[in-house]
Amino acid sequence: MLLLQVGRAVPTTPWELVLTSSRETKFVLAILVVFSVVSWYLIFLKWWQFRKMRRQADRFMGEIERATRLEDAYHAAMRLPSSPYNRLLREGIQFFSELKPGFLKGGVKGDGPATVAPATTLTTTQLEALRMVLAKEVAAERDAAARFIPWLATFGSVSPLLGLLGTVLGVMDAFIGIALGGSGNIAAVAPGVAEALVTTVAGLAVAVPSVVAYNLFVNRLGLFAGELEGFAQEIIGTMAREGRL
Repeated sequence: MLLLQVGRAVPTTPWELVLTSSRETKFVLAILVVFSVVSWYLIFLKWWQFRKMRRQADRFMGEIERATRLEDAYHAAMRLPSSPYNRLLREGIQFFSELKPGFLKGGVKGDGPATVAPATTLTTTQLEALRMVLAKEVAAERDAAARFIPWLATFGSVSPLLGLLGTVLGVMDAFIGIALGGSGNIAAVAPGVAEALVTTVAGLAVAVPSVVAYNLFVNRLGLFAGELEGFAQEIIGTMAREGRL
């Protein structure tokens, strides 16, 4: 409800403060609303992506654990939907097959049953090249999973500053109004200051969930990258156990 004071409607609720705010305050609030919508969209998007990758990882590891040889694991993984884990395995197997043709009879596309190739080993240089290829694929998958996460950090750091900017502009406008009106009592100052603080509240409302989500997703990203790196080492270890390195 709006109260009348000195011929002017005085806002008594936060929403009324927004409706009666200055153009500068409304402009800042509009930007913060856009930031909020985008940040929540990114939060739900990344939550869904990490949840999907977790399910893919569980299914992939279940298939791999049932395989007795690397060839069997490869063909089982290629029957699954595309995921970071089978892309990493495919990249490693394909590169190994380029170094040692005949690793899988009939190529590496899994068109037929796996056939064990004659025993072959890699040189130290070739083994290092294989490690580099796997590391490159891990980095690529990590970068893909990290897409849009930095934007949450940007919203989390910029929104409070933008809210503070709106507050400063609002306080300046309030003091200008006081100077023009010639009244400096608390009843005249309070509405303008309250209006100015609306943008600070809005900025914090955008920043808090963005920062929390950013920290959670960075932690999930680190776990995801560590799991991929561990699987890359497992590929090399399996090759060594089967006498291919």
